[in-house]
Amino acid sequence: MTDLVQLPQISYSSPNFSDAFMASLHRYGFAAVVDHPLDDARIKRIYSDWLGFFADQNAADFAMDPIDQDGYFSLQEAEAAKGFDQRDFKEYFQYYPWGRCPSALEPDLAAHFAAAVALGAELLTCIAESLPADITAQLTEPLRNMIDGSGQSMLRVLHYPPVPAGTSVLRAAPHEDINLLTLLPAADGPGLELRLRGGEWVSVPHKPGQLIVNIGDMLQEATGGYLPSTTHRVAAPECGEALPSRMSLPLFLHPRPEVVLSPRYSARQYLTQRLNELGVA
Repeated sequence: MTDLVQLPQISYSSPNFSDAFMASLHRYGFAAVVDHPLDDARIKRIYSDWLGFFADQNAADFAMDPIDQDGYFSLQEAEAAKGFDQRDFKEYFQYYPWGRCPSALEPDLAAHFAAAVALGAELLTCIAESLPADITAQLTEPLRNMIDGSGQSMLRVLHYPPVPAGTSVLRAAPHEDINLLTLLPAADGPGLELRLRGGEWVSVPHKPGQLIVNIGDMLQEATGGYLPSTTHRVAAPECGEALPSRMSLPLFLHPRPEVVLSPRYSARQYLTQRLNELGVA
């Protein structure tokens, strides 16, 4: 396993941001953005506050709704990556503005959600402006418009419990994201790895204040593969090592259900198929 030294940190305030951002997405399916507008202090506060939530026995009061997919997913309800029988070793809370949330924890979560969706809309605009004309012609509507009025975008508060020495688990098995774009602020510890086109697994350097943006399968579908999604995972223990607890906060940016991604799929059809594959629908 090697560090992905080729993944550059791209300043959101740079006049050359669009070119560098698209070059990284096109090459890796991932981009590392710094100087972004998301509030780092708020993100750290969310990690601290929600770590307490996961330790609280009352988390079960918000047990996930199998229809709406909001609320708390326990270790026994966590998704299993496509092609894997074993569920990931994680618990998480899925937040939608219309869904349930502990009242004391909602203000920070709602504020981060709104800021991340607004940033995601700007990034989609940046992507759209850089697409070749023949790819743009395939889109059924502008990328930015696909998320207008969407109630499907979701913020996931993820907790990977500590792993005792000698324990073999999959924290997050190799997978691709379902959605258009994922915005992932720096977790509170390392572990993210991605697979290069040649098949080699590399670690993504963990740097405070960094925002990882990656392409989801829906964007790959909508662009006919021009922007490919990239397989990634959260590292499992090596050689029986112990791992501390880890928190992360991905925003999954989704189109409205009726958006036509391609001749094969609407967003609703694609999401339903994938949730069934993950064993959570």
